[in-house]
Amino acid sequence: MDEHTPVLVEEVFAAVALRPAGLYIDATFGRGGHSARILQGLAAQGRVVAIDRDPAAIAAGRLRFAQEPRLRLVHGEFGELAALLRAQGIDAPCDGIVFDFGVSSPQLDDAARGFSFAQDGPLDMRMDPTRGQPVSAWLARASSDEMRHVIATLGEERFAGGIAREIARTRAAQPLTRTSTLATLVARVVRSREPGKHPATRTFQALRIWINDELGQIERGLAQALELLAPRGRLAAVSFHSLEDRLVKNFIRRHSEPDPVLAGLPHLPPQAQPLLRRVGTKQRASLDQIRANPRARSALLRVAEKIESSSGAADRPARLRRARRTST
Repeated sequence: MDEHTPVLVEEVFAAVALRPAGLYIDATFGRGGHSARILQGLAAQGRVVAIDRDPAAIAAGRLRFAQEPRLRLVHGEFGELAALLRAQGIDAPCDGIVFDFGVSSPQLDDAARGFSFAQDGPLDMRMDPTRGQPVSAWLARASSDEMRHVIATLGEERFAGGIAREIARTRAAQPLTRTSTLATLVARVVRSREPGKHPATRTFQALRIWINDELGQIERGLAQALELLAPRGRLAAVSFHSLEDRLVKNFIRRHSEPDPVLAGLPHLPPQAQPLLRRVGTKQRASLDQIRANPRARSALLRVAEKIESSSGAADRPARLRRARRTST
């Protein structure tokens, strides 16, 4: 199965306040739903650069958009957004940047990718199978404390300690290499769960986020997006769980307020002025969208606009470095 129903497509399209001749970045291409909608509104001079770390997504995009000259597909991680654009010879400011975080339906539905507890497959979970290590390799060597911390922090799983101990006990007898084995193991430990949720949901989420450095990617991608946006350019970010949304919310809030060190001055210098303004409030998928795609239930969209003045542009790199330090 290679289909993906994108979430909040019309809402994201409205959020970017499209300029027909503009340059737009779809930092999480997936199967191209957001890119396709933006392309519908672009003139012949407009461009979309679409990025995905999954080679399968890039291959599918090349087939779907083979006759679309305004779209450029780039294989890479959005945490390396600035470097990827430089490598493509793109140095113009962007009129809009879209993020749609999390895992895509084709990744979940393909048992061979190892993301799903609902079907048996190799315990992999890498969004880019050409880089890094599968989660099975990490589970084979991680200490119980490391596993407990990851599952508790990234999965918000209250049975994390018991799950980590059971993984350690099981791997001592045989390697843990299949999704079904891990799902069964977790189900033995998790004594209660939310209605309608598999007991392994939180553990699989945590391991996927960890092995793909998803939160680190978001932090780096947002920081670079702020630097790459043109004045009045829009940032639109769709997240699917509280860890992602918290990063987006805090990032927008931090850059929508004056520099706290200088905020008390009667006249703020340019370098202390906010760089973003919030656009509207967070948006959720409609009931119709949720009926068509149950995975849309947890989606949240937040939007911000770049408001940096030309007088503050010279100090932008220093401010972004300071922001990165305070976010770590």
